[in-house]
Order: sequence, then C-alpha cells, then structure tokens
Amino acid sequence: MLGQTQAFSGFSVDDLDRARGFYGETLGLDVEESGQGEMRMLTLKLGSGARVFVYPKLNHAPATFTILNFPVDDIDEAVGRLEERGVALERYEGFEHDARGVVRGAGGDGPAAIAWFTDPAGNVLSLIQEN
Repeated sequence: MLGQTQAFSGFSVDDLDRARGFYGETLGLDVEESGQGEMRMLTLKLGSGARVFVYPKLNHAPATFTILNFPVDDIDEAVGRLEERGVALERYEGFEHDARGVVRGAGGDGPAAIAWFTDPAGNVLSLIQEN
C-alpha cells in the first residue's frame, strides 16, 4: 500500500538554531528551513536523495538509538574531520573501541568499522565503513 510513497523520517531537537549549524556547517549537509515562530522546522537533504525532518520540541529527550548512519569510505579520515570541527566520539559498553573511539571489525556481515557521535541535542549518529 505504501511501498511507492516518498516516505521520510524525522526527529526532535531542543534548539533548532544549534541543530541547523551542526547539520549544515559542522556536518556539511544541505539544510532547508521552513515555517515561522513555533512552526519552524528543518529538512536535511541527504546525499542519497532522502530527506529528514527536524523539529523543535520543548520537552525533547535525546534518542537512545542511532537516528542517522553516514556511510564513509575511510572512517579514520571522517573521524579526523569531525574532531577538527569539535565533535567527540561516544563510547558504549559492550564494544571494544580503539584509542580514537572507533569500533573495528565487528565481524560477520557487520561493518568494518563504526564510530558514534551525538548532535547538540544528544541524538546519536554514526559513521560506518563497510567491509
């Protein structure tokens, strides 16, 4: 029934201006703003053509799961670029991280490497290098 629709995902943030700066300037995504006042919102335009809706929420609680995964060819280079922009990697229990905070060789059909970080609202994002 909905298989051919142009579905999109969305998530909340506690500060739309900080989110716009982070996603637009820090991560280099194409960000569109629309609406006014309490109805302001952002649309992130991803390289795949997908769009993600970002909206402010007064009682925002950060997502406790990864909301966006960014595939990269070279995770070390991508981590370095994030670090240059002041983004720190997260470390989660149950994973063996290297000195930089990257989890390598998850094994099986998983990625070759993954690194997590958060946006200013505390939502979890990741860099993923495929095998």
